[in-house]
Parts: sequence; structure tokens; C-alpha cells
Amino acid sequence: MFGDLYEQILRDLQGAGNAGEYYTPRAVTQFMVDRVNPKLGEVVLDPACGTGGFLTCALEHVRSQVKTPKQEQQLQANIRGIEKKPMPHLLCMTNLLLHNVDQPAIAHRNTLAKSLASYTKSDHVHVIVTNPPFGGMEEDGIESNFGAFKTKETADLFLVLIMRLLREGGRGAIVLPDGTLFGEGVKTRIKEKLLTECNLHTIVRLPNGVFAPYTGIKTNLLFFTKGKPTQEIWYYEHPYPAGYKSYSKTKPIRIEEFGAERDWWDDRVESELAWRVPIQTIRDNGYNLDIKNPHTVDVAHRDFGEMLGDYRRLEGDVADTREQLRQVLMSALEN
Repeated sequence: MFGDLYEQILRDLQGAGNAGEYYTPRAVTQFMVDRVNPKLGEVVLDPACGTGGFLTCALEHVRSQVKTPKQEQQLQANIRGIEKKPMPHLLCMTNLLLHNVDQPAIAHRNTLAKSLASYTKSDHVHVIVTNPPFGGMEEDGIESNFGAFKTKETADLFLVLIMRLLREGGRGAIVLPDGTLFGEGVKTRIKEKLLTECNLHTIVRLPNGVFAPYTGIKTNLLFFTKGKPTQEIWYYEHPYPAGYKSYSKTKPIRIEEFGAERDWWDDRVESELAWRVPIQTIRDNGYNLDIKNPHTVDVAHRDFGEMLGDYRRLEGDVADTREQLRQVLMSALEN
């Protein structure tokens, strides 16, 4: 019961900070962990772990496979996180202690402050799940740690770091804003690297309001495996549940809503919500990953003649309605 109360406290404490960090809804963390499916014996890392939501989800996911005390010890040692801010680090440590982790492996430092070249094979991990701060900028000098990918945008740097830290065959899942998908310049080079070194097999496009009330920025869940280049990307557009026009703090996204994605995941077919894009199309498009749902009519980009025809029909409907209303009013006055 105290653990449940503590998680509620974490939700209440999580507001937007000056680096753009937000509380990740439990439904999102659970879905991402379920899809990367960490196993007993694998090292799971969140390099921007905040209060530990992804780590506790991963812990619960793998703990069902534990049979002996030795395996439990191995599991606890393999759940790892890094957090640079003192308060979230303390909350994360407490969170893991409440999940019966005796010695939480949570480092207190800035993950991005270490040179990319200094990481070796001993630093590689099997699984990375994270929601790095986006919209924030790192302090001067941090970008020099990333060689050709110099930028101060926090989310971009974390994406480069994740590619470095995943071992061959390792799985990654990351929350990224729309800006990373369509961004140019250094963002283009980062996406090219991602598609060359990893199989970016799935992008789940989330609707507005998932991170309400902290931000209205639209976000995406990227799932990839390191070691083989991308041949095609599957997109899935997550819809609002029936009766919803947006999410809010009182109406958050729920894990049950991801049931459709789970059912589709292992037996993929195109539908009104799912479509695939070959890698050559991505290359020809300058590595722009912001691919709209081809099954949805984009009103802003429809044929002008069609739009003009619709407008004239609408004008006619309005005129008919106005005439009907005039006749009703005249009849009422006569009576």
C-alpha cells in the first residue's frame, strides 16, 4: 500500500522542469517494457531514469522469471539507471528500495558528460528503455563529447548515446518528440546513423495530451534492435479511446488502450492505423521520419478543386437552412 502511495506522490511531484523532463505515464512505460521484453540475465539500463518508472516496470517484468535467491540477486544487479538531478535520484533510489531492491544500481551523474569514445564493450547493455528530457539544452562543452554529432539538444544526444551503449542484438525503446522525426541538420545525420546501425522496426505515434498537463508536444515511441540496418519501418497511429478528444491529468492514457498494438505486433498487416514505409522512401525523403498516416485524409493538403467544391456545397447547405428558418419564422408570425 505504501508503494502505491509513493507512486502517487511521484506523479504529483513530476512537473515540467527547466530541462523539459516530464512524468512518463505508467501505461507508456509498461507498454515499452513489454515490447522490448527484457529477460533474466540481461542488463537493463535507463540513462535518464528520473524517479525510476521504467526500471520498476522492467524489474516487475523480469521478476516473474525468477526462481531462486541467486537469480533475484542477479536481477537486482542488472537493473541500472543514471540520473543527474539530486531529488529525482533520491526518489528513484527510494522507489527501487520499495520494490525490494537491496542495493539499487543508480548512479548520480550526468550521463552525457562522459565522452562517447570512452565507452567500451564492458559498458554495453542488452536493453535500454528511456524517456530522455526533450526541449532542453545541455550546458556548454557537453556537445564536444559526441564527435561529429555536436548539438546541445538533450534528446538527440541521448539517442546517439543509446546507439553506442547497446550491444549487438540489443533492444532499445525511446520516447522522442515530433521535432526529432522531421528535424534537419545534425538530426538528419543522427537518424541516418540510427537507420544504418539499427533496425528501427516500429514507430508508435501518440496523440496530443499524453503528457498533459505538462506539455502538449506530440511524442513517438521508437523501437529498434542494434546490429542490422533498417529495411522498412512500421508505423502505428495510437488513437484516442471512444469519447475522448484529448488526454488530461484526470483522464490519462491507460494500458488497456495498447491492446490493439499488442495484438498487431507479431502479425502485422496494414490498416487504417498501421502502415509501413521502405527505407528507400526514407532516404529519398532526406531521412524525415515524420510520415503521416496515408489512410487519413490530410485536409490541409487536399486538392484545391475538391476543397472549393466542398466549400460551395457547404454554402448551398447554409443558404437552404437559412431559407427554411425564414419560412418557419414567417409562418410563426402569421399565426
